[in-house]
Amino acid sequence: MINNGLKYTCLLVTVLFFSTACRKAKDFPESEQDPRLSGGSQTTFNAGSGAFDQSFFGLNAHDQLIHDIGDSKFSSAFVTAPAHVNPGIGPLFNNISCGSCHQSQGSGVPPQAGQTAGLESFFLLLSNGGVDEHGAPADVPGFGNQLQNNSSYGKPKEADYSVTYTNQTFTYPDGSTAILRAPTYNITHIYPGGTLAGAQISPRMAPAVFGLGLLENIGDATLTSMANQWRTDTNVISGQVQYVWDVVKNQLSVGRFGHKCERPSVEQQVAEALSQDIGITNKLFPQENCVNQSQYYDDGLHPEITDSLLNALVYYMRTIAVPARRNVTDPTVMRGEQLFKEAKCAGCHRPTVVTDVNVILPQVSNQTIHPYTDLLLHDLGPGLADGRAVYNASGSEWRTCPLWGIGLTQVVTGQTAFLHDGRATTLEQAILWHAGQASYSKTFFTNLPKSDRDAVIAFLNSL
Repeated sequence: MINNGLKYTCLLVTVLFFSTACRKAKDFPESEQDPRLSGGSQTTFNAGSGAFDQSFFGLNAHDQLIHDIGDSKFSSAFVTAPAHVNPGIGPLFNNISCGSCHQSQGSGVPPQAGQTAGLESFFLLLSNGGVDEHGAPADVPGFGNQLQNNSSYGKPKEADYSVTYTNQTFTYPDGSTAILRAPTYNITHIYPGGTLAGAQISPRMAPAVFGLGLLENIGDATLTSMANQWRTDTNVISGQVQYVWDVVKNQLSVGRFGHKCERPSVEQQVAEALSQDIGITNKLFPQENCVNQSQYYDDGLHPEITDSLLNALVYYMRTIAVPARRNVTDPTVMRGEQLFKEAKCAGCHRPTVVTDVNVILPQVSNQTIHPYTDLLLHDLGPGLADGRAVYNASGSEWRTCPLWGIGLTQVVTGQTAFLHDGRATTLEQAILWHAGQASYSKTFFTNLPKSDRDAVIAFLNSL
């Protein structure tokens, strides 16, 4: 027989269960969260050279295997067909592998002045100034939408390109100075019969690829809410949601990836990079990137990467963890964080976002993350403008770059280059290039005494 005490305990547990089971789970207030957990539960405390290449926690053996297969494919070089392993590169391409563009899963390397060879992670996007049937930048006849500076099968590459820099001196109100590099792009050795007269040209440096699965799971409604929040919060800077053509859904969808939010999903980002950067046809982009050009060659492979390997590569890109913040209790870092907020930098570089529920990939579901981005388009002024519109984005509008992990760039990649074209070699330079909607933040920063400016940089290096 059950005694009265045990019956009372069972009744209490039952009452508590039914009184709480229907309540919606509430997130902890920001003041009670661990600021080190940039990627929520998918945060790695590896702060060494492998910080940008750690897999998600909680993957079962099967999912970890898929992640590892994708990791291997990310690093593998493609070769010309026929070949037993990784055939299909070209006929036109910029690079031979994903890993060659994204240094140790971090950002790419901008060209040195006058460099034409070895431009492994730097691209020039093209447009004739019009738009296609979906509103995307229209191709340049004979070149497509990206300039390929390598070729196979004895075909001529489209062109060589290089950059020259003009130094500009920025003088602070306190009299100290900083040197800014203004790039100019030069295109030479255009293939016979090709012309780029009147083409719009936009440089791009390959971005870091960790944390993409978490960014992808920030909901459309969340982005729309952030875009409208400036109406009621003076610390928020108005941004624009990008809408781009989704080749899987066959409709316009919210864009999240690329320097102008050109891609709606990790899958499309990966598939288009394979197509444009390496010349690898796939299920999303089954035609060669030069199908209507004289360099076109049919190698007989359709597609040149199997669906299963593409899926593994996409899964890998979705399941790379985010490095933790460091030195969060350091007084200088804390001072810099406060100044970052006072400068309204957090009006675009949002410190905290909560991802949507995701029953397919629970590791990214309902995560409180600290990406320091709103994934919206903002006008950064004429100094960074490229004159090439992309869907809703004007030539001077750019996606807010996620800042998580930015302080480990040197450790992981061995170099520092920031902004969409890598013109800034320091975080200070990157700040000084901001204008347009970021003018208040830049002016606030430049009017600070040097010790406070250094504190802001120390805070950024803690991310």
